[in-house]
Amino acid sequence: MRLTILGGGGFRVPLVYGALLRDRAEGRVTRVTLYDVDAGRLTAVARVLAEQSSGVADAPEVRVTTDLDEALRGADFVFSAIRVGGLEGRAADERVALVQGVLGQETVGAGGIAYGLRTVPVALDIARRVAALAPDAWVINFTNPAGLVTEAMSRILGDRVIGICDSPVGLGRRVARALGVDPAKAWFDYVGLNHLGWLRGLWVGGRDELPRLLADPGMLGSIEEGRLFGADWLRSLGAIPNEYLHYYYFNRETVRAYTDAERTRGAYLRDQQAGFYAELSGTDGAAGSALDAWHRTLAEREATYMAANRDAAGVGERDAEDLESGGYEKVALALMRAVARDEHATLILNVRNRTTLSVLDADAVVEVPCLVDANGAHPVTVDPLPSHAVGLVTAVKAVEREVLAAAESGSRASAVKAFALHPLVDSVSVARRLLDGYTEVHPGLAYLRR
Repeated sequence: MRLTILGGGGFRVPLVYGALLRDRAEGRVTRVTLYDVDAGRLTAVARVLAEQSSGVADAPEVRVTTDLDEALRGADFVFSAIRVGGLEGRAADERVALVQGVLGQETVGAGGIAYGLRTVPVALDIARRVAALAPDAWVINFTNPAGLVTEAMSRILGDRVIGICDSPVGLGRRVARALGVDPAKAWFDYVGLNHLGWLRGLWVGGRDELPRLLADPGMLGSIEEGRLFGADWLRSLGAIPNEYLHYYYFNRETVRAYTDAERTRGAYLRDQQAGFYAELSGTDGAAGSALDAWHRTLAEREATYMAANRDAAGVGERDAEDLESGGYEKVALALMRAVARDEHATLILNVRNRTTLSVLDADAVVEVPCLVDANGAHPVTVDPLPSHAVGLVTAVKAVEREVLAAAESGSRASAVKAFALHPLVDSVSVARRLLDGYTEVHPGLAYLRR
């Protein structure tokens, strides 16, 4: 089986390759093609992968290319993890938003809209190349904003594009661990959009164990979401929100923490990863040096994840057990196995809604439990959302639709509307200033002219 990774020079590619190395089952991936527009990053990541596979029998062959068409031909699966504008773009997204007093996070609020506006046109071009050169391939999308980009690509690829995210996986794992439950034996009633979802139940043997967690403040305090949101608020909701909902529920505090921080998250990662790639380009190739540098950088990255939110909540450093990677590479491997080998699996994925959530149309991409087999991912029927969740989900989906309209038509009016409709942007005037600020710093938004 052949896998192509778009964004193959990305920092988290070794996580995916590590999962492939551990897969010894029949029909496993035998060749990985890394595609990136940055040849230097490709070379650096290829070094890390070579050290990962040292001494591993029958390790998947690794090829690198800066030619998209070459990367796509012959692919059975295409893993999309691109970052249009790089981490400098992410840092600019945060900076422009904070000038206007609003959130600039890469997938939430103004920053997510700016990122989507410059990413969707590129994602659509990729989808067209996949349709032309690898029409039988399945696309697994991790490119952020993951739900929005998956929905854009689905307009060309239909159900052959599936979005994944590690946030629901990490949330489910933490809740199961607190309850003393094996995550592999639990059913997670999780529903929403990407980075906008709620865990409403954790079922084991016909019994929902989540109320036991919600009723125990000490147990709630043992998980990161309990510390971020507070036990009282979680009991009020009757659910555990995805950690990204902290940006909504505690927006004022988070914006203040971002404003007061020495560096935003994007600026921190920009500087950290620049150091990592510079280190690999300057080392002498000694055995283990590239892999050691990657492990060290990964540990620092995980330790500082959502640091501004923890500062806003006053909860301090992450617990050691929360430093484990969310596991998106495991989700990707399980998804590929289920489709390629017809190994039925239940995974929380980003797929077209069909009739899953009655408040959204059939083509809206949602994040829900899915049954996966050789024919793809099939969303499971879920209970309706409560009214407070309906309000957020429908508002953010309307924003995503305006981003898609702007990307497809080049309409500035649609782009302004996307900013103005978002729950975390409080004025049409602010929306206009945001678009002006973003078009000034992002040449990739020059297409917004009408």
